[in-house]
Amino acid sequence: MKVLTPLRLVVLTLCLFAARAPAAPDPVRLAPYPQKFRTFFTITDPVVPAAVRKDADQSAGVRATDGALWQATAGAPGLWRLDDRAPARDRRQYFAGKRYLPDDDVRQIAPDADGGVWVRTRAGVAHLELRPMTLAQKSVLMVQNVQQRHDRYGMLGDSHLATPGDLSTNQHVDNDNNGLWTAIYAAAECFRYAATKTPDSLANARKAVEALLFLEEVTGTRGFPARSYIRKGDRMPTDGEWHWTADGRIYWKGDTSSDEIVGHFFAFSIAYDLLPDAALKQRIVATTRRIMDHIVSNGYHLIDVDGKPTLWGKWSPKYFQEDPEDSALNALELLSFLKVTAHLTGDARYDAEYRKVAHELGYADLMLKLFEVRKELNFSDEELAMLPFYTVFRYERDPAMLDRYRRAMDLWWRNMERELCPLWSFIYLTGRPEAKVDLPGAVWTLYRMPIDQIKWDVKNTHRTDVVWTGAADRHGRREAVTLLPPDERPVMRWNANPFVVDGGNGGRSESDGGAFLLAYWLGRHHKFLLGE
Repeated sequence: MKVLTPLRLVVLTLCLFAARAPAAPDPVRLAPYPQKFRTFFTITDPVVPAAVRKDADQSAGVRATDGALWQATAGAPGLWRLDDRAPARDRRQYFAGKRYLPDDDVRQIAPDADGGVWVRTRAGVAHLELRPMTLAQKSVLMVQNVQQRHDRYGMLGDSHLATPGDLSTNQHVDNDNNGLWTAIYAAAECFRYAATKTPDSLANARKAVEALLFLEEVTGTRGFPARSYIRKGDRMPTDGEWHWTADGRIYWKGDTSSDEIVGHFFAFSIAYDLLPDAALKQRIVATTRRIMDHIVSNGYHLIDVDGKPTLWGKWSPKYFQEDPEDSALNALELLSFLKVTAHLTGDARYDAEYRKVAHELGYADLMLKLFEVRKELNFSDEELAMLPFYTVFRYERDPAMLDRYRRAMDLWWRNMERELCPLWSFIYLTGRPEAKVDLPGAVWTLYRMPIDQIKWDVKNTHRTDVVWTGAADRHGRREAVTLLPPDERPVMRWNANPFVVDGGNGGRSESDGGAFLLAYWLGRHHKFLLGE
């Protein structure tokens, strides 16, 4: 009988554990993917093929030059593309609403020479094209989208379209969360710079970070950043708490939310780590220190100019006792703020404060009680959790705390996993590198995110291929079990519910594309995505 020595026993145990441990998911090697483009024409336009000008029964369908079958269903709106040779998730694709068609009453279909189709409807003609494009090429279009219609003083602002669907009628307007959306874009361009070292990505990142830094300057109360601001002569806001600067030149928005603080700390940490600008880094450190000192010195509250905590800027034990529903999320947020500040400043007192909050105040355990305190599912909270998770996994070195963060993130992941969100999937893997994550599904979401970010009306409730939950979401909207592709559901950021499949605002605004940019470039930076 062979007897194992202690050393051999340890080696054998490790080998057996390694054999049982799940393998890290393989990175996805990217390839060009068909992106959807449409152009509208009048029925009398000379470029419209003669075959499209007549009415016909389209229920039998038309075969495109790439072999796909395009078919309108009698009595049902819109158009289907059917291709049995495509990957499973892409075999049935639905085209409806003004993202694709002048109206949904399809009366004629004719193939073009390149795999697309001409479609006549009651109101006009659409030319639908599927152009192979890399995600890198797609990201160029998304950056152009930001620069042309969403860059408002370096911030990512909303784009209101005076004429629905007409991008040339763009009007810049403020947004409640300009700080958060700007932070997401700033981080995306930092990751792009790290991956490509291109001068334009560095310039874009600097500009967005400068805009974030100014939000903390404009209030006149250092350590307290504004939500947003406009300049004298701009279109005046219609809601929120606003204040003029002493010189009457800038009107800034207060009642700053935890959303903004999460965004600032996320973007500042990434910019500090990835950008080469020493002077900008010094300003980031100073601003981060002031915001953190403001929160700590005010009992873990964000205090507005009226001397009272803002509605959502609360991370104190007292607040958790009064409203425990936010306690698991906000405990995580405060810990991440302190961890980022300790990293950026190198000041030991923030490490001491971090340990106090984590252990003496019990926040390290509190963040594990998500299901005990949460009353309803809020997809916006997922964003406010995952951005802090990303920062703590980059800076935390204590095994016990890392274990708590991983277990806390697992609680959030229970719902996120079904979303196939690339950003959440990539961040989850930074904390759990060996986890089983559907990376191809996450990349499919990136592939299928529409280049057209106009908020067209989208309706899917009539579809027989959609399975419904039988319940409404927190806003009373009907919710699906089926995860539809992003280019078949309403345009949305990662903080929205992807299972609400009707929406839009009639094409009266355009989203900025920052959600795509952050997910894509973070994935590239961490080598989850290869080949571009």
